Amino acid sequence: MQPMLNIAVRAARSAGELILRSSDNIGLLRIDQKGKNDYASEVDRMAEREIISIIKAAFPEHGILAEESGQHKGNDFVWVIDPLDGTTNFLHGFPQYAVSIALKHKGKLEVGVVYDPLRDELFTAKRGGGALLNNRRLRVTTQNSLKGALIGTGFPFKTDQHLDAYIGMFRAFTTDCAGIRRAGAAALDLAYVAAGRLDGFWEIGVMEWDMAAGILLIKEAGGVITDFSFNDNYIKSGNVIAASPKMHQIMYQLIEPHVTDSLK
Repeated sequence: MQPMLNIAVRAARSAGELILRSSDNIGLLRIDQKGKNDYASEVDRMAEREIISIIKAAFPEHGILAEESGQHKGNDFVWVIDPLDGTTNFLHGFPQYAVSIALKHKGKLEVGVVYDPLRDELFTAKRGGGALLNNRRLRVTTQNSLKGALIGTGFPFKTDQHLDAYIGMFRAFTTDCAGIRRAGAAALDLAYVAAGRLDGFWEIGVMEWDMAAGILLIKEAGGVITDFSFNDNYIKSGNVIAASPKMHQIMYQLIEPHVTDSLK
């Protein structure tokens, strides 16, 4: 998988450079609203075209699942792409956004890359090959209690449907943990769990392109990721708990009492 990882890195860096060049002209960008609190800019589309162009030049027979352009049919290899995770942050000049690229083969994640162009931080993973940040090996945190833990989350901002359940979960965490962070880019949140910067992360309704690369990073860094039913249906449900094995168990116990039937 190394040649495919190399292509993912090249595509992520190229898209990142494009995003950075555009960050000085945010006021001139055309912005479309795709849904409630869901925006896409010219930069999202340009970065996605750049990524797909680089991938297709190397692997023209591969399929694509991309946030802006959707499904591109191909063979058993499928690239899962979020060209700019954290678009709302980007449009406000809030410095927390990233490029996320993953590769699946017959449904199994093989390669993952999350690139933060502002900090020039490159998170990479290969199945069975570990996870790295700029060539430094990553491991999830060894934190084994909620006391003193720093937990990441994402608000269910696109719908009010699960707000009451989420608030119950949020309240359960605030009692004991050192802090909760909602930075607004799930791909980076998951990468930070892999890097031990966050002790855990949970969110309702994460899209596949936001989490695919981060899932592999966490698994290769020794972490655990499940849905709210302690199963591996997180891609379909979008509901995610990610942490070290011990912290994951603690988080699940706090989240489970607030899980409604529609979140299972």
